[in-house]
Amino acid sequence: MLPSSTAAEAEAALGRAMSYAERAWFGYSAGMPDYYLYCHIVPMLLLVYTLSSLRLALFELGAPSIALRYKLQPRVQLSPAAFLRCYMDTMRALLVTIAPLHLLSYPAVKMAGIRTGLPLPSVGEAAAQLVLYFLVDDYIGYWIHRLLHTKWGYDNIHRVHHEYTAPMALAAPYGHWSDVLILGAPSLVGPSIVPCHITTFWLWLVIRQIEAIDTHSGFKFPFNPTIYIPFYGGAEYHDYHHFVGEHSQSNFSSLFTFCDYLHGTDKGYRYHIAKLSEE
Repeated sequence: MLPSSTAAEAEAALGRAMSYAERAWFGYSAGMPDYYLYCHIVPMLLLVYTLSSLRLALFELGAPSIALRYKLQPRVQLSPAAFLRCYMDTMRALLVTIAPLHLLSYPAVKMAGIRTGLPLPSVGEAAAQLVLYFLVDDYIGYWIHRLLHTKWGYDNIHRVHHEYTAPMALAAPYGHWSDVLILGAPSLVGPSIVPCHITTFWLWLVIRQIEAIDTHSGFKFPFNPTIYIPFYGGAEYHDYHHFVGEHSQSNFSSLFTFCDYLHGTDKGYRYHIAKLSEE
């Protein structure tokens, strides 16, 4: 809830006129408790997961002849029932893990310094914070993912996620409930180190969700704009990790490729790509 009750008070506190975005934010959030604003992220993530992943599922089921042209593992074709089962299982896991986590973590978020008031962050500030969050998430997530591929971690936790050797968008957050929590934790580290505005926090988690869906999509589209992001792994990079499965010691990074390159855990993938280019 913002400390100012009127737009005039808010502008007086800012020492300037509010921008259009700030006026809209003031109108929406002025009388809303901070906890309710924070809880927005739960329906946001569930909606983004549903819309982003279902469109790819419908594309594959509704236009298989076209979809197979871009599918990384075209021999693997699932039934509508399999798609539905994955969606229902994943939503159930999200509702019993991610939703309560976000709803209960509000005190920690407030302590970290996530703010809801004015002024809104500039585009440059938000972009710089997002870049930092991506780098922190990728580095920590890389090492956690490697630990999950030790025998105990894989057999007891991560094995469920690898039930899909040919990943698909619906299976991006599919996994053991503890796997969902463990691999989701790095996304909260960046905002804890460099606190941001709640709108940036929303944007960060939504983009992170879309990125996970993209890397698990199972498709390599030539018109995907992510090909212009430096060091971005993408669907083809992560698809190999699932293709190898339990014994994979390659491509642990979820976002970029430099951690795997620096630590030598991309050799299997590079060999695989080299062999494919020879055929």
